[in-house]
Amino acid sequence: MTIQSSFTSAKDALAKKTRLVPNFPVEGVLFEDLTPVLADGLAFRLIVNELAEFAMECEATLIGGLDARGFLLGSAVSYRTANGILAIRKRGKLPPPVVSEEYALEYGTAALELPADSLDLAGQRVVLIDDVLATGGTLVAARKLIERCGGSVVGYGVVLEVDGLGGRERLPTSRSTSSTNRVWRREASISEEAKSERPRRRCLQ
Repeated sequence: MTIQSSFTSAKDALAKKTRLVPNFPVEGVLFEDLTPVLADGLAFRLIVNELAEFAMECEATLIGGLDARGFLLGSAVSYRTANGILAIRKRGKLPPPVVSEEYALEYGTAALELPADSLDLAGQRVVLIDDVLATGGTLVAARKLIERCGGSVVGYGVVLEVDGLGGRERLPTSRSTSSTNRVWRREASISEEAKSERPRRRCLQ
């Protein structure tokens, strides 16, 4: 049996399919669960197409997917744009040697990692893809990690944004484009000189 979906846009799909869970993970928080959205073929396609359009506008040469839902979205975007997918892993998921970038959590720290000895991002223009923008800490750490490996981040694409946490302000940008109030995308600031300048380093531990 085939289940037919009908949405007019990515915004419409998110409004109809996102599961809202009150008081999770703590009292007073309204959790937005994207699982039903990603499980719906048409909803998923609309969101991926919009993120892919943004990546092409940024002239991306590589898509960076953040562990873990960024892998799902990023892989689809990379296929749509004919770019490679770079899996940016959480600490402890890759064998050494790795390049690691720590970032602060509410209690403690976490880290993102890339391989140190088999990855050269020199000249790569990376668009980072994740499911949710909250404080921006994860995306900032991913940007620093990419830059340490010789690449440059030219854009950030996320599906949902948590209001009031200042995530947007932490991401360096020249302009922002909101296609809807739920699907948000933003281009990083890149000067003409930076576009033509050869990156200064490769992945080193």
